[in-house]
Amino acid sequence: MKILTAAEMREADRLTTELSGVPSRALMESAGSSVAEYIREQFPDFAQREILVLCGKGNNGGDGLVAARHLLKKGAKPLVCLFANPREMKGDAAANLRRWKQAGGQVVLAKDSSALDRAKFGAPGGPIVVDALLGTGVRGPVEGALQRVIERVNAHASRGAVVAVDVPSGLQADSGETGGAAILADATITFTAPKPGFFFSAGPRHAGRLVVRGIGSPPDLIEEIGKGRLRWSESREFLRFAQPRRAGGHKGDYGHALIIAGSVGKTGAAVLASWAALRAGAGLVTVATPEPALPLVAVHTPEVMSEPLAATKAGTISERSLEGDLLSRLLAGKRALAIGPGLSTNSETQTFIRGAVDLQGTAPIILDADGLNAYAGRAAELKRAGRFLAITPHPGEMARLLGCSSEEVQRRRVELALQTAAEWEAWVVLKGYQTVVAAPDGSAYINSTGNPGMASGGTGDALTGMLAGITAQFWTEGWGRLLAFGVFLHGLAGDIAWSEAGEAPLMASDLIHAIPAAYRRFYSECGRG
Repeated sequence: MKILTAAEMREADRLTTELSGVPSRALMESAGSSVAEYIREQFPDFAQREILVLCGKGNNGGDGLVAARHLLKKGAKPLVCLFANPREMKGDAAANLRRWKQAGGQVVLAKDSSALDRAKFGAPGGPIVVDALLGTGVRGPVEGALQRVIERVNAHASRGAVVAVDVPSGLQADSGETGGAAILADATITFTAPKPGFFFSAGPRHAGRLVVRGIGSPPDLIEEIGKGRLRWSESREFLRFAQPRRAGGHKGDYGHALIIAGSVGKTGAAVLASWAALRAGAGLVTVATPEPALPLVAVHTPEVMSEPLAATKAGTISERSLEGDLLSRLLAGKRALAIGPGLSTNSETQTFIRGAVDLQGTAPIILDADGLNAYAGRAAELKRAGRFLAITPHPGEMARLLGCSSEEVQRRRVELALQTAAEWEAWVVLKGYQTVVAAPDGSAYINSTGNPGMASGGTGDALTGMLAGITAQFWTEGWGRLLAFGVFLHGLAGDIAWSEAGEAPLMASDLIHAIPAAYRRFYSECGRG
């Protein structure tokens, strides 16, 4: 879906009321109830937990009051701390304050952070703090009493959980800047569409897990109002890929992916990438690997075909593999080529990588891992007019390509992904929290599936294989959307595996095993039975 600025979001709410006949109070009701439902889903013991709902005088505070009322109905005993004079509240927010009181809810009229003194931050589990202080209309730094409240919440955040309503208080919805105090949320429940500030500057750190909930605005209206070129990956973006395979389909219909990967001591990278490509749906997968490594690669997944390449003394691919027409023959009939996992930084192998990229023919390339390292200090060579190339760096690899620090890459993730995609005329998949898929034309997808449990060796190799398998399978579709779908599905599989492991750290093979379940969830969310 489109990512909307604060002004576009206000326009979406206005037109939803005017054109669709959805009253503004109904929008607020949907917003607050979705926050309460998230808390019920994520905290099974929520009815026994201490819940503090911090409300301001505006519509964001009104959303918080609705959330408190629905939590009360669900058996919890939330306490509303109102950081405003009730007489200053207007419209829907004032109406929901009256409804909260009529429901028997507790209100503490708070003037400063002392209202939080009653919170048992040191108790087992700690309180659930609902941040509904300030919304998308914040301009400039938060100061005075609210600044001290925010600082107090942040100081104790590790002893409880903080759920922000629509946007963390103090965060600029459009820029991700704070200019001072801003809530550090564990999760942000935002409405209708994400805001740009969640992805820029300090936004990712303050927003935590991003959850988007519809509250009544039609999808077509969101598309019409949004003028930017940033999109957020969610199931409806990829409906085309939820279509059932036709009854007469055969393996040739779903593409053949070639994966050049592995070396002696790093055969697992080739195994994971090729296995993931098959699980993602490629009809056929061939892995080309140094001859000494081939037996270990071939024995693991019998469905994967293998081809030996000439090897160096170290057991990596030799540049002799560029001689003759071997690569041309291997590429014949392939609809995707992935290069990089486990290839090593051996100088001869790095020469081979650059030569293979130059000889790639018509197959689109996914360049990853040691494939990217071959271009460290020579990133300008990535620009090759008239071909499809996607690079998939993590922040460290991107830093090596650009000659900067990983910290700078993290600070400017979206900006740098878009900048390099245009400069190199390539698709850039900048991995990490909220992976960015940037296209040469200035458009981008931002992904929010995935979790910290995926921070282990091999999950990047699995992504490379999935992108190759999905590209081979759906190549007639737009490649940017294909890449974004692969990233989305990869993170979704990781989320499923993580939940099944009880949030223990994952192995890459756990993620690959979860790909079928990820497809099932994706199909279900797209309305396919």
